[in-house]
Amino acid sequence: MTLHLLVMGVSGSGKSTIGAQLALALSLPFGDADAFHPPANVRKMSAGTPLTDEDRWPWLDALGAWLAAQTGGGVIACSALKRAYRDRLRGAVPGLRILHLAGQPALITARQAAREGHFMPPSLMASQFATLEPPAPDEAALVLDITAPPEVLLLQAAAQLRRIAAC
Repeated sequence: MTLHLLVMGVSGSGKSTIGAQLALALSLPFGDADAFHPPANVRKMSAGTPLTDEDRWPWLDALGAWLAAQTGGGVIACSALKRAYRDRLRGAVPGLRILHLAGQPALITARQAAREGHFMPPSLMASQFATLEPPAPDEAALVLDITAPPEVLLLQAAAQLRRIAAC
């Protein structure tokens, strides 16, 4: 089975950490959506201005194209906060699996505030949670609670993905 996996969640939920570790464990290429943002998007977020859907469409298309080009499978870490964003990625990569890293706003905001050198300022966290549309049941997402340490989340994700592959 070829696995194309989206690791999603709000900024500070651990997408990049878990996505990279999971890709390594599964011997799959990893892409971090932050690296795909055009400079204008980074400037906008750095200034504390949330992106619009119009800002996001070309970025999501680039992510989908990269993941679709990984014919042997791949993992991408991307917020994908709205259903429409996930649908856009699924349009490029049919069969895309979703892993949602979910947590309470207070925990994630504290993590985000402790990050250094990231373009997403803590002031935008409220907009992240306001925008978040958790995956619907028909999206068949795997949901992990980020209160667990990364090594536990990695084991949980790998176990769930193995169960899915066995079906």
